[in-house]
Parts: sequence; C-alpha cells; structure tokens
Amino acid sequence: MHTSSLFDVKNKVVLVTGGSRGIGLMIAHGFVVNGAKVYISSRSASVCDKVAEELSKLGPGQCISLPADLQSIEEVNRLVAELTKRESKVHVLVNNAGATWGAPLETYPDAAFEKVMNLNLKRVFSLTQAMLPLLDAAASEKAPASIINIGSVDGIHVPTLETYAYSASKAALHQMTRVLAGHLGHRQITCNAIAPGPFESKMMAATLRDFGEMIVGSIPLGRIGLPEDIAATCIYLASRAGAYTTGAVIPVDGGSLVRAKA
Repeated sequence: MHTSSLFDVKNKVVLVTGGSRGIGLMIAHGFVVNGAKVYISSRSASVCDKVAEELSKLGPGQCISLPADLQSIEEVNRLVAELTKRESKVHVLVNNAGATWGAPLETYPDAAFEKVMNLNLKRVFSLTQAMLPLLDAAASEKAPASIINIGSVDGIHVPTLETYAYSASKAALHQMTRVLAGHLGHRQITCNAIAPGPFESKMMAATLRDFGEMIVGSIPLGRIGLPEDIAATCIYLASRAGAYTTGAVIPVDGGSLVRAKA
C-alpha cells in the first residue's frame, strides 16, 4: 500500500469542537487542506463563521460553521441535531473544546472548578454519546470511525501552575478515553487521546509570554509545538494508518514528559 493512501482523509466528515482558534483551528486546518469536510463549533458565531469561510477558501476540503456553547447539554443536543440534518454519517469526532482556570489553592472558586470539569470532561462524554448514531453509520472494519480527545501533558505530570481542575479534568479524560475505547471497539469505533505540550493558543498565551524561554528550555526538542505537529497526529488517528490504534494517550510535547532531570 502506498504511504500517501495510508494517511488519506479526503472526503471524510469531521467535527472539531473549539475549532475556531488555537489547537482546534490547527486541527481543522489540517483536515481541510487534506480534503476533508470539516464542521467547526465554538461559542462565538461570528468568529466561527469567519474561520470556516477562511478555511474553505484554502481548500481542497471545505469547512462549515456550527456554533454552540458546549457547557450546556441543550446546546450539545442542538449541535448534533443540526449536524444530523446535514450529514448521515460522521467519520471523525475531535473533542477539543476546553477551559482552564488557575488560582491559589485557598481561593480556588467552586464555580470555576465546576465549569472546567463540566466542559473538559462531562460534555465530552455528552457529545460523544449524542454522536454515536452518526459515528456508527460511518464505521466499518476496514475504516473505523474515530474519536480523538484532546487531553494534556498536565493530565500526566504535575504542572507548575495551580490549575487544579484543568489537570484533574485532563487526567480523567485520558482514563475515560481508555474506557470508551474498550466499549466501542466491537462497533468499529476507535477512541484515542492526544496529550499536547505547549502550543501557541489563547489558553497558553499568558504562560508563554511570562515563561516562554523557561518552557522552551525544558523541552528536549527545543521548541513549542507547531500546527503540523498536532494536525498530523490527528490525521494519523483518523486514517488507515491509525485504524488499529485505540485506547492510546499520545503525548505530542517535544519530549517534555521524558526530559532527563539535571
């Protein structure tokens, strides 16, 4: 089999949550330029629409905006209902939408903890649940449907910053990924997580601004992640190349987790 066909995602239907900026935008861009039909979702309709228009101009794939606030179960169900009106099957679900919050232990707000856990974990489950009929319709033994959950290295190691809910939510997401993989395999649906290290994103902007030099210095490969790094990992998992990979948590972090301590 030719290598290019192993990574072919042309004409696959993909949903990327949080797809209008940061890592989600990097992933959506990667699928569009490789010929996929990509739906992106985010809270801001104007931003989502603008990004979808810009990505569609790039081609050869296309990008369609389906704005939704995924904190709400009603919005999750509305998003899937809208998608079901347009598509009979979805090959790839990328659960990327997320939130973070940093605060000292003594003053960490209960509402912030609830918000982060809800979006980063509970709503990933809710959306995956609601998407199952569309994923089942796309799944086959030769070409499984694919769920890709965007976790974090902060769910694997102990982060420097006091991001209690974020770290806990991502560790839980990694475990939920494995549990889902175990239960969905017989339906020919793979489920994997990617644990990114530092990438340019709104969520990371302040951290990179304040600690960028220190962060880069702690990464064995000596740089932060580039859009191609995360997009290519998703394309591997969504294509024939990754059809026998399920239940994996793949760090895409330049080696930060395996850095030899001086």
